[in-house]
Amino acid sequence: MELACLDLEGVLVPEVWIAVAQTTGIAELRLTTRDISDYDELMEHRLRVLDQHGLKLPDIQAVIATLRPLDGAPEFVDWLRERYQVIILSDTFYQFADPLMAQLGRPTLFCHHLLVADDGTITGYRLRMADQKRHSIIAFQSLNFACIAAGDSYNDTSMLGQAEQGILFNPPQRVVDEFPQFPVTRNYDELRTEFTRASQRLANN
Repeated sequence: MELACLDLEGVLVPEVWIAVAQTTGIAELRLTTRDISDYDELMEHRLRVLDQHGLKLPDIQAVIATLRPLDGAPEFVDWLRERYQVIILSDTFYQFADPLMAQLGRPTLFCHHLLVADDGTITGYRLRMADQKRHSIIAFQSLNFACIAAGDSYNDTSMLGQAEQGILFNPPQRVVDEFPQFPVTRNYDELRTEFTRASQRLANN
């Protein structure tokens, strides 16, 4: 049995923090895991910026409510479901993801939790576990699942390396340069092709 394991932001939906930066005009929030590979460093930066500007969870959720999946993403998820069990492995937060997951037909999502005060202030975050994407793949493999994984950023590369097949989807060039072992796809047609090739290789092993 094969699992399709996908990152969420940048693969199926827009980057939430970039959308917040564009809506609020706060350029410091544009940084993502494409820019900073250390997730804790990135989140501490984001929390400082939110505090400086008085932004709270409802402000971010209002932006997320306006977002839609990337063009072709729901159809791609439907295509995957016909062929694989689909798991979304993301470093987003459950308080952010729900409206977007609803638009994707609610595939299974593993992600993290924000710590939020009664007034909506985001005071911190609780990771499900460190390097949770890779550890999830290891857990699936221990159950005799083969994993084909796709992601776009630095924080996906350990997942891609652990999977039987890792695929980059529309990554920045520096990620391509640093991780040449992964095939690069730029659209969902190319991603379908790579998933099909990976399945064929697994079937022949």
